[in-house]
Amino acid sequence: MLAEVLRLRQVPPSRARTLVPQLVVIMPVAMKPVTPLKPAEIKAAEVKAAGIKPAEIKPAEVLREPTGPLADLGTKPGLLPRQRIKGLIRRRMIQAAIDIDETQVQPASLDLRLGSRAYRVPASFLPGKAKTVEAQLSELEFDEINLEAGAVLERGTVYVVELLEHLDLPESVSALANPKSSTGRLDVFTRLIADYSDVFDSVPGGYRGKIYTEISPSSFSIRVRRGSRLNQIRFRRRNPAQAESAKFTLPDRDLVERHQHMPLTDGEIALRNGLIMSVDLKGDGDLVGYRAQKFTGVIDLDSIRIPPDWAAEMVPIDPMMGEFRVHYAGFFDPGFGATENGRPGSRAVLEVRSHEVPFVLEDGQAIGRLVYEPMAETPDVLYGQTETSNYQGQGLKLSKHFRV
Repeated sequence: MLAEVLRLRQVPPSRARTLVPQLVVIMPVAMKPVTPLKPAEIKAAEVKAAGIKPAEIKPAEVLREPTGPLADLGTKPGLLPRQRIKGLIRRRMIQAAIDIDETQVQPASLDLRLGSRAYRVPASFLPGKAKTVEAQLSELEFDEINLEAGAVLERGTVYVVELLEHLDLPESVSALANPKSSTGRLDVFTRLIADYSDVFDSVPGGYRGKIYTEISPSSFSIRVRRGSRLNQIRFRRRNPAQAESAKFTLPDRDLVERHQHMPLTDGEIALRNGLIMSVDLKGDGDLVGYRAQKFTGVIDLDSIRIPPDWAAEMVPIDPMMGEFRVHYAGFFDPGFGATENGRPGSRAVLEVRSHEVPFVLEDGQAIGRLVYEPMAETPDVLYGQTETSNYQGQGLKLSKHFRV
């Protein structure tokens, strides 16, 4: 068994609780699942729920026209949607050693692929403002690993891998990265590193160069190869008045207004600089989560709602709620959780890890915050309309790499 099931004793629901160990625990937040909407019907339901007239929506065919809006990057600030990311690729602002595959382009992000070489390093690092990643690696002792035929990355070890993709961004476009959901559910910690950077998972506007990912498997050793997709990147367009350090997330008043005609969650909405997420320890029957086992074989890596014009990200750590991390992969794409009845239809499943000491969780306890950010445009394809939408309509669900 790769994971063991966490079960509750038969106690009154009001006293349901669980102990978060110092291993990953995957559990859903308290939101009732609803029958998922069929992909072909998602966009119509979103338009109806938002009260938008059909005439106000540009056909997806127009957005895909190379001579239409994709001829430039658009003028609106916000996260770039799928059609604009394709524009970045066509204009060679995103390049790759091997042609970018259509399936890499998500509604609001691009999947990144591992290159041919991995470096086993003694510790995590950032190059800082004066160095490239290559220069920093040259100062460290490392073992080089060839990923062409696949290789095992050992649990508890840090690796740095050059990605197949590299960037040549305009000054007005910056980028932010996050692990893919399937990576986070394996308890694999990944972070993007750029040259001349003193922060993880962030690429400044005007950046030109290679990008790398740091990989540290925490619970399982994993087998990867060139082309494996462990993290993803979003692109943010700023207007001339916005600094890179500006706050881009939507204020609570905007969430309240949208919730009134397009519910963001079941029941009453709780806000504090974002949507407050609470843990569901009642579960379906007595199943509330999965706890990673310390000893297992190698894993081979070969009910919320996100409006169509917004994207969201889970805040990984909020000390006010407790000393624990509530996710590794925090991106939520536009259309996640959409259903035909307009109600939220997917639970957020979180990877929970306490720091230093175990932590007791009560049923309904707030454990995280979901912050929203506007899209520059509505994506031409929403989450749930592609074959790579693995978690639409999900309940408690392990990574797609597990076989049950």
